[in-house]
Amino acid sequence: MTTPRRSARRLVRRWWPVALAVPLGAAAGAGYAVVSHPSYAASAYVLVVPQNPGEAATATNFAQAYGRLAGQPQVLTVAADETGHTRAQLESLVHGTTSPDAPMIEITGTGTRPQEAARTADAVARSLVSFANASSKDTDVRLVTLAPAAEPDRPTTPSAKLDVAVGGAAGLLVGALVMMTRRRGGAAATTAAPETPESPEAAEPPAVAATPTAPRPRTEEPPAAERAEQTAQAGEPGAAEESPAKEKAAAGSGR
Repeated sequence: MTTPRRSARRLVRRWWPVALAVPLGAAAGAGYAVVSHPSYAASAYVLVVPQNPGEAATATNFAQAYGRLAGQPQVLTVAADETGHTRAQLESLVHGTTSPDAPMIEITGTGTRPQEAARTADAVARSLVSFANASSKDTDVRLVTLAPAAEPDRPTTPSAKLDVAVGGAAGLLVGALVMMTRRRGGAAATTAAPETPESPEAAEPPAVAATPTAPRPRTEEPPAAERAEQTAQAGEPGAAEESPAKEKAAAGSGR
């Protein structure tokens, strides 16, 4: 097998969780974009005007305060009657945004249709203007509608590109976690495996030491065979003379 093919197989064996999870995540994001219901958003703008010239900073501070009141019950109760939603529903459909440099409030409304989103934003903006102008003598500022909400041309959610990107990123994260888990499992198995001997000699069992023979007591005489062998080895003269005599006696008896 060629080296490039080996490298390709090694990369596939190592990175297959990521290669599989990323397309699946992107496909899941695309599927969510297809089956989810669209949501539209429209924004109306309210301007805070000071009663006395030269109090722009005061108008900006009041814009911050009234921007927080856009989602409060005292403002949403009046707008709920106009839109047909309950106050609890409007709390999740409307939110106000302000700028630290300008006395302006952006009121954003959402809905399942463009007309619904624009109508919700305009209703809350009118309710906020009416609520704030009721105490204009005490605050020395007035609220006016700068621009009504326009019906959006396209939904804000779902976004096919964003959902596919989010799904692919989620798949990448899952694939990386699977790879980390597989590496840890392989390292643990390698550590737990017993070490193999370096050579066949190391694998042989140790030799059993020979059991020493108990010494024979001095009083015990050795057998006759052992006595004869010892006598022959020692080369005693009596034994040497006795052997020819025995040979002559054997020869005479043969005659």
